[in-house]
Amino acid sequence: MASKGLLARIKKYFREVRAELRKVNWPNFKELASYTTVVLVTVFIVAVFIGVVDLIFSNLIAPLIIR
Repeated sequence: MASKGLLARIKKYFREVRAELRKVNWPNFKELASYTTVVLVTVFIVAVFIGVVDLIFSNLIAPLIIR
């Protein structure tokens, strides 16, 4: 008997997920390309910044550790 209740809850869950996904305002291709470009450029800038900061700190700290 418990499995029938579980199966009904699973079906209800997927019905509700489908209903919610129909409410989503999906981006068109132009918006998607624009958002993707923004994300990739931002990730690149942050990666370069972290790399430069890491290089600076490693060059400042290395002489202290090597002594």
